[in-house]
Amino acid sequence: MLKTERHAAVSLSLIYAFRMIGLFMILPVFSLYASGYRGATPLLVGLAIGIYGLTQGLFQLPFGFLSDRVGRKKMIVIGLLLFAAGSVVAATAGSIQQVVAGRALQGMGAIAAVVMALAADLTREEVRVRVMASIGMSIGLAFMVSMVLGPALAALTGISGLFWLTAGLALLSILVVVWWTPSPHQERFHRDAEVSLSDIPEVLGHRELLRLDLGVFILHLTLSATFVLFPLVLRDQLALPVERHWQVYLPVFIISILLMLPMIITAERKARMKPMYLLGITLVLLAELGLGELSGFWAAFAMLVLFFGGFNFLEASMPSLVAKIAPADRKGTAMGLFSTAQFLGAFAGGTLGGGLLARGDPKQGFLALALLPVLWLAVAFFMPSPRPVATRLVSLTGWNSEALDAFARKAEAIPGVCEVAVFPEDQSAYLKVESRLFDEQALKDLLKGR
Repeated sequence: MLKTERHAAVSLSLIYAFRMIGLFMILPVFSLYASGYRGATPLLVGLAIGIYGLTQGLFQLPFGFLSDRVGRKKMIVIGLLLFAAGSVVAATAGSIQQVVAGRALQGMGAIAAVVMALAADLTREEVRVRVMASIGMSIGLAFMVSMVLGPALAALTGISGLFWLTAGLALLSILVVVWWTPSPHQERFHRDAEVSLSDIPEVLGHRELLRLDLGVFILHLTLSATFVLFPLVLRDQLALPVERHWQVYLPVFIISILLMLPMIITAERKARMKPMYLLGITLVLLAELGLGELSGFWAAFAMLVLFFGGFNFLEASMPSLVAKIAPADRKGTAMGLFSTAQFLGAFAGGTLGGGLLARGDPKQGFLALALLPVLWLAVAFFMPSPRPVATRLVSLTGWNSEALDAFARKAEAIPGVCEVAVFPEDQSAYLKVESRLFDEQALKDLLKGR
């Protein structure tokens, strides 16, 4: 990668990570401290956890469209300021309603799509996948760090301290944007990273993509609802002090990663994605059933390992599945709608978790949540096995219309190429290729022999 591309990868990964840590630090602790807020009810506690997902889902597309017009970095700064403001509102809250308002304001700073568009502006087609992968890894790492940091810091500073830290991380992210993140020479629409309004109806009508949208909705619904309930079980039924909760989550994540890695290797290198996908859903299902029949601390520990083993695998593999299944020229739109389903799932999960908490018995809540992965498993079972393909972006800058037509015809004949879409207005082509069969040299020869 070029120096500017390395700076883009690191700085945008940091921005994403700081924001994710701020969003998720309260997940494993908020229900433990919520009774200290005026007007707290189980439903409002769940709403405070999940409301950011609703506003983030609603504002993600408008932020992306505005960034095409007023600039990526400007919209990222505006989004981070909103996020910081929401954190301050929540940090100074005396009532649960004010926390809900603060969390909703946090979600309005919906910069996820803009960060991805800026990453596309700052990278060449041949390295863009690596940069996007680094951002994706930072998201996963930030989630795990937040689940460990949240309980440890909350025991020292209370919930308000977590929100103040979140505000500080947002302001630090603004400094990263302004002083470290490179500015693109040109900002343009990227079909592999942005949503196209005209493509939304076709993507919404794609049955296999809808299966994945439903899946990520259920996954994040289950996550949010589980962590409205589970921290209370850990403290009240298993008698573990709040300041020691991080000592549970840290080894759980380490072991769950060891569980996840062979699943990823089997799915990707051995082309066994569908069986591993079904196994991931099954692990989440078994974890919810097990949490509903808890018999002691080590049983709870084992169920958490199963849950996060399945969750981490699904969280890592599902975006890859979207990229494999989506039409090559509509990948950005498919990913945008997939993300929106994820955010709305977090909102639904927080609200449902609050409703289950109001019923009084968390164990019954876990058993109720187990119905969701059962539904998901039934839908996923009939999913066709995805082909082991990847999307390639090819720059065709300076090619005339006749040369572009010739490229499309000849590229389709290259071994391993499954799909070709050429866009003269973008001066680029999107190829879907089967890596094991793809003749890389033939593509290079075609580009040289223009």
